[in-house]
Amino acid sequence: MKLHEYQAKALLRQAGLPVPEGQVVNGVQEVEAVLREIGLQSGVAKAQAYTGGRGKAGGVKLFHNADEAKHVAQQLLGMTLVTKQTGPEGVKIHSVLLEAMSNIEKEFYVAITLDREKANPVIMISPEGGMDIEEVAESHPERILRLHPPIGGPVPENLCKQGADFLGLTGNLREEFAEILSGLYYLFQKKDCSMLEINPLIVDRSNGLVILDCKFIIDENAHYRQKDTGGDPNGDKTDREIEAAKFGLSYISLDGSIGCMVNGAGLAMATMDTIAHFGGQPANFLDVGGSASEEAVTKAFEIITGDPKVTAILVNIFGGIMKCDTIARGIISAVKTVGLKVPLVVRLEGTNVNEGKKIIAESGLDIVAADDLADGAKKAVKAAGRA
Repeated sequence: MKLHEYQAKALLRQAGLPVPEGQVVNGVQEVEAVLREIGLQSGVAKAQAYTGGRGKAGGVKLFHNADEAKHVAQQLLGMTLVTKQTGPEGVKIHSVLLEAMSNIEKEFYVAITLDREKANPVIMISPEGGMDIEEVAESHPERILRLHPPIGGPVPENLCKQGADFLGLTGNLREEFAEILSGLYYLFQKKDCSMLEINPLIVDRSNGLVILDCKFIIDENAHYRQKDTGGDPNGDKTDREIEAAKFGLSYISLDGSIGCMVNGAGLAMATMDTIAHFGGQPANFLDVGGSASEEAVTKAFEIITGDPKVTAILVNIFGGIMKCDTIARGIISAVKTVGLKVPLVVRLEGTNVNEGKKIIAESGLDIVAADDLADGAKKAVKAAGRA
């Protein structure tokens, strides 16, 4: 469950951590009033989206007066922001953070996440602020310090000193850094975070250490007790992913042309790999699970056929708890409801497989049967190529 930057900074501000003065707007008509309220004449306008790389993509703009602020807000609101993380489809911008500018002297990186190997939170610190931490880890791993504070308590003083030493901080900045690190770790635990990333933490020429940007991700299983954060568990999901989740389905959109409906994550991976092996590309990952109802299977089929990229569909079901006849009835129901606009290949195996095959064979619908996964993948790739 991700937070927008303005939501994350509101939590940081409440915790007494240093962030620039700022406020979000949802329309151009709000700009002047917001600037007056926070006493801001010049500053920076930042598109609010669940993605990094906003600056490089044109999602961050400077302004020097109210008229410029309204102009850049008008440019950003409603735009489709395309970054490396969003893919070519991009994301639409509905809100903009108006914020005071900072005089940057140095930039650092600080993040807290979970170390699965050690079953403990890990604090990562680097003097390479403003950069992609994956690039730093690959090219200069020695530039990242990893600290493991105890769970349920504050960051020990010796770890704060290690971090300050690693960044080369002196004087009052050492004490400020310890306070910031302690505050971040407190929030990380209190707000059920899986990631709290500050990039960059800057040395401002006049104000000491300032948190300039923040990524705040909360474990979605804790949504019931973190509703006050304003986080949306569906915030970065597509409409199809949200609709699928309502029926207990796992759906992820991909870039190919062959829709895949399977039961089980392992079978999904094998199906997508086999499609790729025979020269095709999957258009989605759609897992109906082990106990989906006929209604859920129908919905799964509707979601796949609603994707304009799909030129063929491969259904690959290994019946265990999920019975083949249930899948067959769901497919028939869906085809009769939404129609069959693209070729459909079905491979069934497992519990009630004969009943399932009989239901499909007697349906009178133009469905291609497959003997096994390889046969199904070949037929789906061939059908997609003809579309």
